[in-house]
Amino acid sequence: MLNMHSLSDERDLTARAAIRNAALRLFAERGHDAVTVREIAEAAGVSPGLVVHHFGSKDGLRAEVDAHASEAFDAIFAELDGPEFAAMLASGEATTSVAEAFTRTFPHGSPLPAYLRRLLLTNDPAGAALFGRWYAATRRLLDAMVELGAAPPSEDPAVRAAFVLVNDLAVILLRNQIATAIGDDPLTPAGLDRWAREVTAVYIGGAFAVGSQESKESKESLS
Repeated sequence: MLNMHSLSDERDLTARAAIRNAALRLFAERGHDAVTVREIAEAAGVSPGLVVHHFGSKDGLRAEVDAHASEAFDAIFAELDGPEFAAMLASGEATTSVAEAFTRTFPHGSPLPAYLRRLLLTNDPAGAALFGRWYAATRRLLDAMVELGAAPPSEDPAVRAAFVLVNDLAVILLRNQIATAIGDDPLTPAGLDRWAREVTAVYIGGAFAVGSQESKESKESLS
């Protein structure tokens, strides 16, 4: 026998998810303040009243969108955190960066990278909280790699952790500009492969290592 109450609950959950997803996409494209409840409802194919019924207000909907996005983003960093992952990096079993994890996790066209960009670049409290958690995870990872002998100690580990995190996030934050510059979207497999090869070379060999060595040899030959 069909349980009409269960069917109704399932439809409510589906409508709630549709509203949240529509809001996520619109917020990513235009920002929270520029989007109305009516526009969200239209994009989700529901009435404005149903939006209010599920979330109470646009602020309530925004809080749910932030929580949903934060959960997805934090799940990525959970994979990159801890001594186990540091050991995999040290042995060459893992090469995952934040950008690579985004490319693997979120399908092409997902609004989540654009939403993260807006959160981080508008000094949004949710974005600040994300950055703080990810910075702490990056610091733990780098500290573990130093302990394993997979990375040299740093005179300023706080700056090193911030530098590595910012460089990883730059691919997401400046995605469109990078795509224009190199001719490939850096959050697609082809673009990411190009990006990862050169970034790895810079991290391991140094961007100016050859020039520095030539300069040193030149000075020695003159002395």
